[in-house]
Amino acid sequence: MRLFITGIGSGLGKALVEEALKRNYEVYALSRQLPEKLKGKIHFQPCDLKRTEGIYFCLHKLLKDIKELNLAILNAGVLGEMKDMHEISLAEIEEVMRINLWSNKVIIDFFMDYGIKVEQLIAISSGAARNCNRGWNAYSLSKAGLNCLVKLYSWELPETHMVALAPGLVLTPMLEEVMRNDEKKFPSITRIKNAPKLLPEHAARFIFEILPKLRELETGSFVDVRDFPEYEEYIKRYGVV
Repeated sequence: MRLFITGIGSGLGKALVEEALKRNYEVYALSRQLPEKLKGKIHFQPCDLKRTEGIYFCLHKLLKDIKELNLAILNAGVLGEMKDMHEISLAEIEEVMRINLWSNKVIIDFFMDYGIKVEQLIAISSGAARNCNRGWNAYSLSKAGLNCLVKLYSWELPETHMVALAPGLVLTPMLEEVMRNDEKKFPSITRIKNAPKLLPEHAARFIFEILPKLRELETGSFVDVRDFPEYEEYIKRYGVV
């Protein structure tokens, strides 16, 4: 079983790799950083996904001998600074879009151009894609765009089952950064602080457990892990506030 994944430096991406290794996947990863714990255990190519013009070269070095992947998880993402839409510049929006959206287009195009068959592809999205709460500006825009990107490619790749997946609230460095913002200005932060959250390792395990159920959904769908009935029991058991 082969897994391709992006953004493994910390948080959910790192946990997904660790869970994949427990399940005997051979892992191929693009990321800016390789965690010390994963050195020697996976195939790794350093790559700054913000520099979209260099992604093809990184992918070629990593996957030049690969013609089939069982699973691809497009996980890399950045938050950007939380502030009102009126305050954020187009340059700031574009920087977030490069990583959260355009890098994923380049990766999928590479698979198609090089004839790499992907059985199942998961793009890590967010509930922010449909909530569009105050302050989430470029992040919400990029994740909504990612949902649409997955749907559009699903028409062109009928042999690949694709979903955009919101992983729920996961206690990652990104979420910790969110919770340091102004609660009065951005009310969604209070709700996040008070809501149960999963540690990355528990979120990663849940995602792998529902892989077969994801395959039952219409390809190109957007789905939130919180839509699965078993998630409620899972969050009761493992959730932290």
